[in-house]
Amino acid sequence: MPPKVDSTEVKIITVKVFGGEPGPASTLAPKLGPLGLNAKKIGDEIIALGKKSHEGIRVMIQLKCQNRQAELSIMPTSSALLIKELGNHARDRKKVKNVKHTGDLTLEKIKKIAKVMESEGRSQANSFAGTVKQVLGTAMSVGCTVNK
Repeated sequence: MPPKVDSTEVKIITVKVFGGEPGPASTLAPKLGPLGLNAKKIGDEIIALGKKSHEGIRVMIQLKCQNRQAELSIMPTSSALLIKELGNHARDRKKVKNVKHTGDLTLEKIKKIAKVMESEGRSQANSFAGTVKQVLGTAMSVGCTVNK
């Protein structure tokens, strides 16, 4: 029999889901069950949280679980922020596959995304210039171009 979970301890669980869609129950249930949380209820909260701002974009959701309560927050990646800035991210995932997100972004938007990444501690770069280079590399891999 597995050991009992301390209810006062804060457990952090991260799940990568498409905004506005529930996390797969097959991955959520084994993680949330021992903590005394209902996977269906957490899935509904994920839907409500993702529909507001990141619908159709794959984002990281962080669950802070304590005393059978979960606090959800979105941890956006640089690619999710770039796709959101480009716009055209709403699509039917089952019908449209392998999408290249083409478009132009200004250097100011890249700097804005880099500031968000740095303020949330998501960048490992030593300086702001390194964070901007990191976001520029992600923009290239996503398929968008950057204008001055």
